Amino acid sequence: MTTVTRNISFNEALPALFSAQFSANGWFDGREAALKQFLALGGIPTVKTEDWKYTNVVSFFKNDLQVTLPEVPEVTAAQLEATGLILPDTFRLVLVNGVLQPHLSQLPPASQVTISKLSEAGSQPAVELYFNQSPRIGEHHFAQLNSALFNDGLFIEVKAKAQVELPVQIIHLYAAGQARLFNPRHLVVVNEGAALQIVESAAGIGLADKVVINSVMESVVAERAQFSQYQLQTGGNNLRTINQNLVEQKGKSVYNNYTFTLTESEFVRNNLNISLDEERTETHMYGFYIAAGGQLIDNHTSVDHRMPNCESNELYRGVLMDKSTGVFNGKIYVHEDAQKTNAFQQNNNLVISPEATIFTKPQLEIFADDVKCSHGCTIGQVSEDALFYLRARGIGEAEARNLLVKAFAFDITAKVNIPAVRKQVEQLASQYLNA
Repeated sequence: MTTVTRNISFNEALPALFSAQFSANGWFDGREAALKQFLALGGIPTVKTEDWKYTNVVSFFKNDLQVTLPEVPEVTAAQLEATGLILPDTFRLVLVNGVLQPHLSQLPPASQVTISKLSEAGSQPAVELYFNQSPRIGEHHFAQLNSALFNDGLFIEVKAKAQVELPVQIIHLYAAGQARLFNPRHLVVVNEGAALQIVESAAGIGLADKVVINSVMESVVAERAQFSQYQLQTGGNNLRTINQNLVEQKGKSVYNNYTFTLTESEFVRNNLNISLDEERTETHMYGFYIAAGGQLIDNHTSVDHRMPNCESNELYRGVLMDKSTGVFNGKIYVHEDAQKTNAFQQNNNLVISPEATIFTKPQLEIFADDVKCSHGCTIGQVSEDALFYLRARGIGEAEARNLLVKAFAFDITAKVNIPAVRKQVEQLASQYLNA
């Protein structure tokens, strides 16, 4: 079995691994070009790479990390139930090591949604039109690595004007006997006038070592369509996650992203890239993260306003505890043609340990002259005035601090429109904050 050895770098070993396992794998003929682009970008990014200056992932790609095509072990319904991830009142798609498991899934009506393994969807018109075509995908190291090495994933296409009644929960399960790199790949197309809600969750099944998940999802939201994406990042401590969402919006569409990072994992990196390609699009991004112990949670977002009369709204909040580290980098690009843009971005952080660290960098690049744009960040501790107010009413100091932190957090969860998701997030947040 081919592995990355200790005395050779991942970048040096990759071409041989690629030739042996991936060069002729499946219908996608862009693998070799993606590999060349990955290496041209420098391969695995180091802290000398601007977008990774606070996040060192080089050590994750050593020590015999398996890069071969993963096996797909049998997972039972009892094992799925034991993860605690199943949400009520949802359709369900279960993937094991990136491969759809129909016997564990409950699919929405085929009259509304086409769902298949990505490996079986290569001839679909939407795949031919949209797969690996997202703007700026060529700039991202790990998106290119995924394009070269992905084995399978999901293809989801919502038919024009279809209103999918229930949210679709996607449960990603990962199983391996040793350290391994997974590269799941997904494509979601919400056609004209349609509406879809997706809830993503992940867990490890009997992992004996730490694994790296390098996931890419491309999404296309067509004219007048609505797409809401909830990411519940609650996986265990053997998952190291690099998560990349690349979204294209057409005219008068609405896209909502909710990213909640409440996990035991030592490392989570989220890249969210949204391209507003036509007029009168609307985009909302909400994020909440709690970092504890020695965790590193890194959120990088970018919004490309390319056309006039579009709106984007972004609010991320984080709570940093113990010796954890948080990173937020949000970029808004307003192109020359994007007049009448209305863009808002805010990152608020509550640092409740003197040993915790937050690096935050909101950015605006504006090349149009008739816009309304604002951005900012705050870093602080629990308000002493608010604490005094609560203590004066007979509430103990520890309880008062917890109440204030929860109020800070739950301002984000209040924006969630799926009751079961809101309940799960608030319960998990309470467990972390009361620990």
